[in-house]
Amino acid sequence: MGWRNSDQDARPERGRSAPAAVKFLVAGGFGVGKTTLVGAVSEVAPVRTEEYLTQASAGVDVIEGLAEKSTTTVALDFGRISISAELVVYLFGTPGQERFWFMWNDLVNGALGAIVLVDTRRLEVSFASIDFFENRGVPFVVGVNCFHGECDRTAEEVREALDLDPDVPLLLGDVRRPEVGRGLMLALVDRLMAQAPPDDTPVGVG
Repeated sequence: MGWRNSDQDARPERGRSAPAAVKFLVAGGFGVGKTTLVGAVSEVAPVRTEEYLTQASAGVDVIEGLAEKSTTTVALDFGRISISAELVVYLFGTPGQERFWFMWNDLVNGALGAIVLVDTRRLEVSFASIDFFENRGVPFVVGVNCFHGECDRTAEEVREALDLDPDVPLLLGDVRRPEVGRGLMLALVDRLMAQAPPDDTPVGVG
């Protein structure tokens, strides 16, 4: 499957139909790398709704282990990736703080699937994301964000800790690298294709 990386490639030629569009969510707890992933893979400048963390959020946003984090997403992140001339993926990054979870019910509308990012230093912050998609029957894959290229747990240990079903793909990598985000998206597309009826394969995938 090829990846197209320009606005010109994403525009249909005269006389051709517009590409099919699908919506994926990027979810996970506070500070796991959702904004970073969207920015790394988007072929257009990503839309971000970040604000600086201030003393006013003390006691509300739990930032233990995140000494380097100075901003937080307060609404959503948005990016676009053209997989082919027939298929464009729109990525919506969800806010991670519990006080903004009410927005997830709106963001999930129309989404075909999700990428759930986890941080092995704080696996507990991702349980809510996994429960959210499992309860709504939304297919998802799990990405273990290896900050600075390091990961202190194996894929098997993370899978067991999160109690994932065997059919849920799990990949490890530093989401600052575009190929890691693309690999997660391709894993999600593969899972959707495996679950789709034979005559319902997404346009442009194959």
